[in-house]
Amino acid sequence: MNTKCGFVTVLGVPNAGKSTLMNSLVGTKVSIVSPKVQTTRSVIRGIAMHGDCQIIFLDTPGLFKPNANKRLERAMVDAAWRSEADSDLTLLIVDVSSKKAIGESKDILASPSLQGRKNIILVMNKIDKIRNDTLLAITQDLNDHFDFMATFMISALKEDGTKKLLDHLAARMPEGPYHYPEDQASDLPMRLLAAEITREKLFHRLHDELPYGLTVETEEWEQFDNGSIKISQIIHIAKDSHKGMVVGKGGQNIKKVGEMARVELCELLDVEIHLKLFVKLSEKWADDSSHYEAWGLNPDA
Repeated sequence: MNTKCGFVTVLGVPNAGKSTLMNSLVGTKVSIVSPKVQTTRSVIRGIAMHGDCQIIFLDTPGLFKPNANKRLERAMVDAAWRSEADSDLTLLIVDVSSKKAIGESKDILASPSLQGRKNIILVMNKIDKIRNDTLLAITQDLNDHFDFMATFMISALKEDGTKKLLDHLAARMPEGPYHYPEDQASDLPMRLLAAEITREKLFHRLHDELPYGLTVETEEWEQFDNGSIKISQIIHIAKDSHKGMVVGKGGQNIKKVGEMARVELCELLDVEIHLKLFVKLSEKWADDSSHYEAWGLNPDA
């Protein structure tokens, strides 16, 4: 049987719904999600099987204008554009419920990297949040700005329209052998995925800018004969004043984060998880090249 396999980059501004869409298309959670922008820091590969076709989705950090003095921001935006350049198809995800996001999406379309390209698919997301006549007007406006290969209207959260999108992508993948085993959903190492899940819970639990000043690292991973796993993770914080907020009064914050992460990891791995969290002051963690290597980012971007 002839098989098909190809790469699809999921591109867009922060909080457009890229990670939610990829998780939906893959059929399981491979990328963390939160209401806060810039939750995704690295390129996450999600693998979907659709008939005789394997589609490798690349969930990218949201595109924004990075602060020239912030190494992590520069590396995130660089990773998104590098992923897009190497893909067979690119999905531009637009949050149609946000005028700001629509305007920023037009800025992306004006990028020299996309000019003359014929493999860009427009995906209008969060269509359940606006009126149909407004949606049609926005769709027409965006298509007037760029010659898209196709346009889809979806709600990634409600999985409305995602099946048609998947059919379309599978039909346009090039012939070739699979890159991954058919039962593999991601190439993200479990140690890194576990750290990302804990970071997701911190994003949900903490407020304002605090989540952006920390990162999570899986330090130990020990599996026992009965199948259970002991995981030790370090929450690196950039400022000593953040420690009290991460830990919370009487340790309530870190205890809740640990329990939420443990429950999700138990469901994901189908084994008993013992999770230990520690907070460590690492003022320069955002300049530590070892973190960038683990995330697949270029520290010199």
